[in-house]
Amino acid sequence: MNHANLDKVAYKMSTVLKHAVIYTGKEKIEDGYIRFDEQIKAIGKTADYQAEPGDKVVDLNGQIVVPGFIDVHSHGGYSFDAMDGNPKEISQMVDEMVHEGITSYFATTMTQSHENIANAMVGIKKAAEMNPVIQGIHLEGPFISPVFKGAQPEEYIQAPDIELFAKWHQLSGNRIKVVTYAPEHETSPAFEEFCIEHQIVPSVGHSNATRQEMKHSKASHVTHLYNAQRPLKHREPGVTGHAFLEDNIYCEVIADGFHIDPEMVKMAYELKGPERIELITDSMRAKGMPEGESELGGQKVIVKDKQARLESGNLAGSVLEFQDAFKNIMKFTGCSIEDAVMMSSVNQAREFNLTQKGTLEVGKDADINVFNSDIMLQSTYSLGRLYQK
Repeated sequence: MNHANLDKVAYKMSTVLKHAVIYTGKEKIEDGYIRFDEQIKAIGKTADYQAEPGDKVVDLNGQIVVPGFIDVHSHGGYSFDAMDGNPKEISQMVDEMVHEGITSYFATTMTQSHENIANAMVGIKKAAEMNPVIQGIHLEGPFISPVFKGAQPEEYIQAPDIELFAKWHQLSGNRIKVVTYAPEHETSPAFEEFCIEHQIVPSVGHSNATRQEMKHSKASHVTHLYNAQRPLKHREPGVTGHAFLEDNIYCEVIADGFHIDPEMVKMAYELKGPERIELITDSMRAKGMPEGESELGGQKVIVKDKQARLESGNLAGSVLEFQDAFKNIMKFTGCSIEDAVMMSSVNQAREFNLTQKGTLEVGKDADINVFNSDIMLQSTYSLGRLYQK
């Protein structure tokens, strides 16, 4: 038998994690086991486990197993950025992200020239063909408001343009899953209809829309709740107030303790519930790199004390790692592990129709995170492949 065949046989062997506390996303199994290769083959109580030929058994001694994380909003990390448009580097970046528990990723762009965005679409498409962790694209801008531009360069901001957007979607291989835009533009209603027709989630963000304007919008998702949007005020609910008042809206939350005060994270949790919050990192290329000078969309960024800021002092994305967001959401809100799993995996899979992701069930992809009792990430399996630092 040649080496290629040996590798094939080895890859088809099943891994079994047993004596684990398993949170499937639907139930908790106190002393459980899970058998998988690229996909999950069996799951249940350890007492019911029956050995099969080729099982590679790992005794977890009571450690915690949860579904792999789904980050639907992250620009980059580890010195790379999705806007760079380099397929090999984007794939390399995503491999690094797996080490923080991310097993499904939406490569996120930002407001830039038409040419740069088109280049990013092509690059991400090629990277996704190489790396199955990339499950889609989040187009953030350029169809936003200059009033709440945040770290988005104002010179490239424009009203929604269906023809332009359709071209980018086509260049990406129809991979755009969510688009951040400002609903107050005159062209936004027709743009929303186009998105819904093409199964793209319209997400309000970097927007100065009033509650009244939001009532006429078809946005079903809010980009980084509280940040870069018309805020909640007693005479004008704004974008944030609209998000709280509408049950159907999913809200992204950056749980790093800097973008949102922990008590405001708790308020969002209390008002929306775990079923409508999605943890994101909104990370940039400086994540995982030493503190100091970095870059975002051609703008100088200074990273210090786990915060990334423009020279103006504005926050510019984050250097948050997803396993820290997972731990922080429990710390900030007092929620259970079950709820944290909902906010880090289940909701994203449901909203974006990622049918093979989000929960640990037979037939689904073997995207699995293992934590110790202190909620420290020990290892990650992406499509059954072990990643361990």
